Parts: sequence; structure tokens; C-alpha cells
Amino acid sequence: MLAGVAYGAGLLLDHADVPNGTTALGVDIGGATKEEAVKKLDAAVQKTRNEPLKLTVDGKEQTLVPAKAGLNIDTQATVRDASGRDYNPVSVISSLFGGTRTAKPAMITDDEKLDVALKAVAGPAGAAKDGSITFENGKAVPHYGAPYKAVDVKASKSKIEQAYLDRAATGKNTPVVLAAVEQQPKAGKAEVDRALKEMAEPAVSGWVYLSAGGVEVPFSQRSIGELLTFTAAPDGKLQPVIDLAKLEEKYGHAFDNVSIDGGAGKVKMTPQHAAAAMMQALRQPAPPAPQKRVAKVEGATRG
Repeated sequence: MLAGVAYGAGLLLDHADVPNGTTALGVDIGGATKEEAVKKLDAAVQKTRNEPLKLTVDGKEQTLVPAKAGLNIDTQATVRDASGRDYNPVSVISSLFGGTRTAKPAMITDDEKLDVALKAVAGPAGAAKDGSITFENGKAVPHYGAPYKAVDVKASKSKIEQAYLDRAATGKNTPVVLAAVEQQPKAGKAEVDRALKEMAEPAVSGWVYLSAGGVEVPFSQRSIGELLTFTAAPDGKLQPVIDLAKLEEKYGHAFDNVSIDGGAGKVKMTPQHAAAAMMQALRQPAPPAPQKRVAKVEGATRG
């Protein structure tokens, strides 16, 4: 009977948007309107939400800037989730006697930014040393990768997020200890050798002639090497890439009057059209003179 009376009294006395006794991030927001509660939380976390987090990575002190790492606290969502009548008898009766309930803070995490930030905390010495291929004087030069130290990004994310919330609630910037472990390069020796044999060496085996609409522009091995780079894909495969700006700069205005029949009508020839033709031709070794290796842009006409 008494419990029923207390329950009714609790409901009657608690008219606020945020139920009495509610705390979030250590801040009492109970009995307030939503607007008042948001202002209280904003004031409480104003300093700590953007202050760099202290880290200890492989025994060395580092910092992580929340804004750059995509970390923030959504105070409006926190208050919204904490608002509304709580009909749980235990909570209602407890609020009459000073009892509290803790609202879960709403965390904002930009996974992509946090990934990038965590990969960078090992510093230059811990940068990934993937295998690659460069070109010097028209010759392909392999660069084999080496083991490197890096933070375990997946395992570290939850630790960083929890530390960020704990600091907002307590004000204590306790260093987060992260381990940097040795990792193997994504593009290893075998992948470098494969890309060297299948693409890099054939690419600079001789001249290539970019042809479109009856116009032909020659490229020497040195020029090809200035256009072509290799980047490691997420799966570790080295992918050839042609620098479109440099390609366009090299052929200049030679193809200004060339159009491409794309099936849905003619369009002006672009560096993308040229690069696609070049990429296909460069995969094949240059034939002996007087034959020519031609990168032909299909569907190209003048005018």
C-alpha cells in the first residue's frame, strides 16, 4: 500500500523533461527541461571535449586530438535519450529519496578519421613500409617493403572511445596505453616482383605512341616513368596509376579537336580516355623497330 502511494507521489512530483535523479557524464541533469539539460552538459564538457587525449604508445608519450580523430559527444542526443517519463517503480520511488539513474552518453565517432589518427600515432618511424616500384631514367626500380610497428587499430578503438567518455565525466586525462606491434608490409617482395614483371618492366621497354582521331603523340621510356606510379591496394596488390594531369600536360593541345563516340553521342576526349588506352598498351612489351607500340583511343574522331 505504502509502495503504491510512494509510486503515485513520484509520478505526480516529477513533471520535468528529464526525470529527477538523472545524471550524465557525472552531471546532474534531473528535473530540467531538455534545453537546460543540454546547456548543463555543454558547459561541463566544453573544455575536455576538444582537449588532446594523452596516449602512451610503445612506451612513448603521444597525443590524440579528438576533432582530428572524429571524436565528440552529442549532448542533444544524450539528453533526448535520457528524457521522458520513467515508469519503472524502483526508479520512481528511488527519485523521491535522492536516488539517481545514469544516462548513457551518446558518442559520435567518425570511424574513418579515427582509423587514420590511430595509424599515425606510431609516428614516422612506425609508418608502413610497403613495397613499391619507382622509375629512374626510364628504368623500373623495385623497392621491397620492410616490417614496421603499428597500433592495432581495431583493438584500440574501444579503448580510445571509453577513455574519451571517462575524461569527460571525471576531468582526469589519464594516459591510454596502446601497444605498437610489428606488422608485415601489405605489399611484400613477391607482390613487387609480380608487378615488376607484369607491368613496370614492359611499360618502359620502349616508346609508346598515343593515337586518337588520326593524331599521334610519342612517349619515351623516361616520359612513361614520369607518368606511371604504383600504389598498394587494401589487399596488398600493387596497382599501376597514370597521373592524369601530367599526361595531359605532356600531350598538350594535340587532341583538342578529337571527340569520342561513347554510344550515347560524342564527347570531347579527356585525359581519362588517353590513360585507359595507355594503360592497356603499356602492359605489353614494345616490339622491335620498325614496329611501334600504339595506345589507340577507340571511337576517336577529329572534329
